[in-house]
Amino acid sequence: MEKVSLQRLRTSCYSLSLFIFFFAPFSASLLPIGIHPLDVEYYAAEVIKCRDGSKAFTRDRVNDNFCDCSDGTDEPGTSACPTSKFYCKNAGSVPQFLFSSRVNDHFCDCCDGSDEYDGSIICHNTCVMGGNVAYDPNNYGITADLASDDVKVTEKGIISEDPAQKLTGLKILIIVQAIFICVVVAFCLCRRRVRSKRRHSR
Repeated sequence: MEKVSLQRLRTSCYSLSLFIFFFAPFSASLLPIGIHPLDVEYYAAEVIKCRDGSKAFTRDRVNDNFCDCSDGTDEPGTSACPTSKFYCKNAGSVPQFLFSSRVNDHFCDCCDGSDEYDGSIICHNTCVMGGNVAYDPNNYGITADLASDDVKVTEKGIISEDPAQKLTGLKILIIVQAIFICVVVAFCLCRRRVRSKRRHSR
């Protein structure tokens, strides 16, 4: 009886740890690549309409490398539609849109390297070093509209992530890891107690 409950406890601990460390961090990456932050809700729907109103498609057809919409709404992260645009977040620099033909073309167009995600070329993040910073001070006005709660625009117009938001994410990660360590320690202690009870009962 104790052996069965110990086995169940062990299985549930392994399952919980696998869920926490493999599925929870990737929940944010389930959004399609190449979309503007203001379009997150638009692409979160199960059925999405083309922006020109010609068709509707399901979420699983986004970035499937087949152009379903004539305006390219369904392919923001691939080069399948000639009229679609890819959004480069470029954190630490100026965000920009690229023509979709520049996605995975073996040339790093976004300073954060997000346009070359297929792994055929390694693009280093040069945004923080000033890559892609517009030199015309009149262009900085467009970045203020793109700023959200976790992104700030500095005096020079360079966009950087909010340090407080990063700290919140780190605190959550530390708390989850602490809980995981507590569960593992409790499991080891319970296991040790069960073994010692077996030895004393013999």
